[in-house]
Amino acid sequence: MADVSTGLGTGRASVGAVLDFAWTAGEFTATDVMAATSLTRSTAIDAIETLLGAEVLRELPNARVAGSYRSGRPARRFALSPELGVVVGIDAGDTHIAVTVADPLDRTLVHHRVEVDQRQSAAARRASIIENLDAALLESGIAHDRVLALCVGVAAPVDRDGVSPPHPDGFWERTNPGLAEALRDRAPVVEIKNDAQLAAIAEGAEGAASGCRDYVALLSSERYGGGVVVDGHVLHGAHGGVGEGVVFDHIVGVGSAIGLPHSVQDAARAVVAEGAASTDGALGRLVAAERIDPRLVLTLAASGDADALLVAERVGAVLARIVGVLGSMYDPARVVVCGAVAESIEPVLAAARRILPEELHLPAPEILASALGAEVVSVGAVATARRAARERTVPLLAEQRLSLLA
Repeated sequence: MADVSTGLGTGRASVGAVLDFAWTAGEFTATDVMAATSLTRSTAIDAIETLLGAEVLRELPNARVAGSYRSGRPARRFALSPELGVVVGIDAGDTHIAVTVADPLDRTLVHHRVEVDQRQSAAARRASIIENLDAALLESGIAHDRVLALCVGVAAPVDRDGVSPPHPDGFWERTNPGLAEALRDRAPVVEIKNDAQLAAIAEGAEGAASGCRDYVALLSSERYGGGVVVDGHVLHGAHGGVGEGVVFDHIVGVGSAIGLPHSVQDAARAVVAEGAASTDGALGRLVAAERIDPRLVLTLAASGDADALLVAERVGAVLARIVGVLGSMYDPARVVVCGAVAESIEPVLAAARRILPEELHLPAPEILASALGAEVVSVGAVATARRAARERTVPLLAEQRLSLLA
């Protein structure tokens, strides 16, 4: 996998301190730098000038030119240069590919998502990912050499080299078809990550786990997967398999790692087939259709439909058992249910919350629905790429430019 050395040299400590401050400061002055870093005025100004010369910072029009300064000498104002480059986050799901091109701070430039055939070969999948990456960069007008960092989320365990272990059915090798090698020249830093771990990063950065140090992001789409955070650290494991959903195949009362959408469909069919729900009611008519939309079932439950509420109770009981296992293993304060289904999952969560205390001896974690929707993995991939740009690529870029100026 592509990699870079980290940080500015020890002789550039003040420059590194100013650069680190600039990432979160927005517009700032030398006085702001002094207050945040304890540097003297002359050292702060020297460091700022150095980063200006390296084109890592830019100087903004002064306050008088901007029309917001009334008297005296206006302070010089600075910000990170918008010409540093971009980051890319890719959600390479089983049935979709979503590519996000963003600036290193907070702005999304391009986001596009396409559906793909989950039966495609590894080679076809790899080609689709590269094709959609190229299309997104073309749409954004960004040259390939301006990508600072790239992160891809896949539905498979991934080790620290970006490689997935063998799967009995070959699924992991297909969903992560040598992406670390295929993309290694596409950015100075390329990271391949498990999608549930990226969901956990997203929820901690700007979702329902913000400010929480112990939580699980339970990603539920085709199958369950858990991104686990303990003491503020995302757990990984030797092969990137922490939170892998296959454990639920062996849990009594769960029996399968299939995700919530499929659980809702199966429960809807079961209650109608058993005669527990009317065949001519709203739920019965949905089940009689060729495909059951889980969101419609959950919408019915939210509106108080008795048959759909029975479905929510059954699925909630299974979810409570799953969260109970996670609670006993990792002792989280929160479990955040993530994915597209999360927007309508409240009836299931309400049922799970009532049952959960019986499933473990520890205090029950809070169960929440993610507000990040179907793009939760994309959000985590972009956040991871931004962190890589901040901690690894841009410091090296600054060091290289400063060496040229020396």
